[in-house]
Amino acid sequence: DLKSEMNKTKKLPLMKDTRASDSSQEEAIDQWARRRKQFKDSKKCSSTGGSSINSTITEGSINSEDTRSVDLGLHSENEDRGFYTENFHSASWVFRGDDVSPDNSPRCLSKRPRPVAIRERTVKISKGIGNYPWGFRIQFSKPILVTEVDTNSAAEEAGLQVGDILIAVNGTDVTSMPHSEAANLARKGPDILTMVVGSDISRYPNTPRPTCRGYLHKRTQSAILKGWRKRWFVLKHNGYLHYYKHKKDEGKCRPLEVTKLEGAEIGVDTNLGKPFVFKCIPQTGNRVFYFCATSNQEMKRWLEAMDKAAHPVHQNHVWVDVTLHNTTLPPLAIKNPECLGLLHQLDRSKDVWMQHYCVLKDGCLYFYATLRSTPAQGGLYLQGYIVSEQSLGSKRSVIELKPPSEEFKTFYLCAENVNENKRWITALKASINKWLPLHQAIQDFMNRPLEETRM
Repeated sequence: DLKSEMNKTKKLPLMKDTRASDSSQEEAIDQWARRRKQFKDSKKCSSTGGSSINSTITEGSINSEDTRSVDLGLHSENEDRGFYTENFHSASWVFRGDDVSPDNSPRCLSKRPRPVAIRERTVKISKGIGNYPWGFRIQFSKPILVTEVDTNSAAEEAGLQVGDILIAVNGTDVTSMPHSEAANLARKGPDILTMVVGSDISRYPNTPRPTCRGYLHKRTQSAILKGWRKRWFVLKHNGYLHYYKHKKDEGKCRPLEVTKLEGAEIGVDTNLGKPFVFKCIPQTGNRVFYFCATSNQEMKRWLEAMDKAAHPVHQNHVWVDVTLHNTTLPPLAIKNPECLGLLHQLDRSKDVWMQHYCVLKDGCLYFYATLRSTPAQGGLYLQGYIVSEQSLGSKRSVIELKPPSEEFKTFYLCAENVNENKRWITALKASINKWLPLHQAIQDFMNRPLEETRM
């Protein structure tokens, strides 16, 4: 968008309509300056953990159906310049690496000692009440592993996660200490439990983010037309609420409006005389959105998802940090890639194939413009995708990446020839197989005898 605006500005003096006044040119230049400033501001306040690495601006101020100007802030989903991560954020995933034998537990929950690359952080937990005042459990293992964090506990509030490794408790190193001694250190210590914990991609399940799709009636506040209109709403994993005129418009047309839900006030409304009405008051601006569902169950589904989006847990999965780091590297600098080479990706909106130099590593496919490009243009998180060879149009051999749910996007890739396609398909399947849904990993692990201490 910025490049196109820049080109338009540069071409102004060359336009055929020579009757354009100086004031119109100045107005165009001012508009470009405003867009440029907005872009810079967005870069300063862009947050991590959205469904794209590079947050981009939507139209700075879009006129909604209600003919009112709404400041949409940041919109962090742009497939052309970022990562598509929706399926990754829709569920909890753990990394098992090359431990794909069904006889073994995933590495994330395995008792087998192994060297780990960890990111350390300090967690301070205020002592609660009851027999288990800290609200978490640790496993009998070396290193000591957090196996459970109670809901709404002091540990959860402090940011402790299942899969965290205990490194120090109240200033004492516990990496080679029996877990019973570490538990005693915590029990005999002060009311503020201070722990240094570490996590790595194989022990740290990600936290799913809410998503919701469906038709709702939205109350309009236009001075011309008042009433309720049926619209297709999509709550993304990045906490932004999109809506379209029809379901078929999603993915094909720009949304009619995008609203950031973080910090918003969500709740049932009984003042409009209609059943199943709820409202959303965004943190910025003075506007109130009113929605009407078709049933009480449908209303509760939306309220739950929107409330989670309004109060998100800002904790990056360690693997997200790894992929962020890898995007800053040249393609040949990514260590131990599973596959690399040229791939063409189908842009379905334009029905054209775009060429990328691609690198596959641990369930992430990185896209570069060329072999010498830095940084990466973006990529695709592959957790849960099914890889197969299909025919598409004039191409008799195409790689189809199909998501486990229809709400996510299907991708089509094509290598230089059939043999290259098969090489990529084999590598993609093996890379995806390194990840396991958390519920399956826990089920496998629970089938083994477990010793642990509740804190």
